[in-house]
Amino acid sequence: QVQLVESGGGSVQAGGSLRLSCSASGYTYRYACMGWFRQAPGKEREGVASICGGGGATIYADSVKGRFTISQDSAKTTLYLQMNSLKPEDTAMYYCASKKWGPISNDPDEYNSWGQGTQVTVSS
Repeated sequence: QVQLVESGGGSVQAGGSLRLSCSASGYTYRYACMGWFRQAPGKEREGVASICGGGGATIYADSVKGRFTISQDSAKTTLYLQMNSLKPEDTAMYYCASKKWGPISNDPDEYNSWGQGTQVTVSS
């Protein structure tokens, strides 16, 4: 089992930036892919960005393309999400998650280890 702990959330104004981090411990080598997901009040959890193969493959939700960047250190112990040009609609609880097998996917149902989340609030 992999343990995941998110950090870096906070409150910013529209147009600002935040960088989220996710610290992974445990059997990290057994997990092929990691991702960032978010859930706003009253909405379903949605995939934001995912990464597999230590950075060899990445995908993004259309709503964040060109603004967010997912990355991972070579040891696969820390996952990052650089968020630029933030919008009020990016306000949500952000979670990182991992899954054992590919292919790369933003479907939260495919992920089996989850962190507790970090809140991101963007004001207009």
